[in-house]
Amino acid sequence: MRFMKELLYGIVELLAKIHSYLLRFNDAYEYNFSDKELHFLVIGILGMMFIFVVYPVFKWLAKHDHVMVIAWIYVFTLIIVITFAIEIGQKVTNTGNMEFADIVFGVVGFIVMFFIFAVIREIYKGIVSLIRDVAHQDQNRSKKRHQRVYDEYEEDVMDEDDEE
Repeated sequence: MRFMKELLYGIVELLAKIHSYLLRFNDAYEYNFSDKELHFLVIGILGMMFIFVVYPVFKWLAKHDHVMVIAWIYVFTLIIVITFAIEIGQKVTNTGNMEFADIVFGVVGFIVMFFIFAVIREIYKGIVSLIRDVAHQDQNRSKKRHQRVYDEYEEDVMDEDDEE
């Protein structure tokens, strides 16, 4: 949990540095972009960069039957946004304390519950696979037995033809 807290604080610090740099850059070259115009440009460019990275990854995951990974990434992103929104909402409406620990506990709750789901899902898939393998082996034995009976019958018929 400490790692997650440090990671998120590190991201916030990095974003603050980038924001300051962009403001200095804007002022130094006298572009006079407003804060909203800078958000429009920066978030637009950042979003497109994410598309160029995420799209091929998701396409590969879908092609290799890893749709659950795509779903997990999407839901994890939603959980992050929702937990931040809840905490900000508590601050704005004075309905609770805005605490970073609440965000961390909420995200960890999702991760733990998903882990439990994934274990149960894999156990279920393993049992189904085992049942299918056993059924497939029985089916192959049955086919081999029928083939053996047919081959013996064919030999008997051929032997009778040879005797005549």
